[in-house]
Amino acid sequence: MKTVTIYTDGACSGNPGPGGWGAILQYGKAEKELSGSEPSTTNNRMELLGVITALETLKEPCSVDLYSDSKYVVDGITKGWAKGWRARGWVKSDKKPAKNPELWGRLLDLLDKHEVRFHWVKGHADNPYNNRCDELAVGEYQKYK
Repeated sequence: MKTVTIYTDGACSGNPGPGGWGAILQYGKAEKELSGSEPSTTNNRMELLGVITALETLKEPCSVDLYSDSKYVVDGITKGWAKGWRARGWVKSDKKPAKNPELWGRLLDLLDKHEVRFHWVKGHADNPYNNRCDELAVGEYQKYK
């Protein structure tokens, strides 16, 4: 199984508002940048789409170290929240509907294919890859201004 490192970030101007996401995939000495946007979205959707799109780009099952500054994404997976929401029909433990169920479902399906270790990094700090992903994400939503 190939080992890949992925960094992702999402950004939104307003919440909701125009949003973007960025990702960097690293395999050996190779590096690939990805980014995308939506005209009206939320920051959490952009955080999820960065992760999902990066994992969907992988052509075969991989061992992945994934770095994100989104507690929403990292905790949603590492604390088992998303699996619980899906098991309860996309209802949270407080009986309120889970947000972004279609994206969480895509992510959970990808986690069945890839072996992913999630790592939280402090945003806008000293991680150059996280900072670059933020630049990509912001550059994407600025296309709408």
